[in-house]
Amino acid sequence: MSSIKNHVQLIGNVGQEPTITNLESGKKVARFSLATNEYYKDSKGEKQTETNWHTIVAWGKTAEIIEKYAGKGKEIGVVGKLKTRTYTTDDGNLRYVTEVEANEILLLGSK
Repeated sequence: MSSIKNHVQLIGNVGQEPTITNLESGKKVARFSLATNEYYKDSKGEKQTETNWHTIVAWGKTAEIIEKYAGKGKEIGVVGKLKTRTYTTDDGNLRYVTEVEANEILLLGSK
């Protein structure tokens, strides 16, 4: 049961080319945005689309798969967990960032 305490599954489209960083340790980290769409009918019965954007971070082998196969517009599935971190801006303001740390990537679609 502990595996569902912090578990995220998303299917969406990569928003921009992933940013790949090679760390001094030799490990890779990939960062990109993922757009997920929800569809509903408004009060007039017209189909509407709501798009949500998610920041995805992946490490190691998962980052390597993203680098090779997950370009802009590609439909992918992401399995991971939510991570929140803080940082201080140059002007001294504290900022909070919530990201999805991807453990698995599923390549979908034909783009």
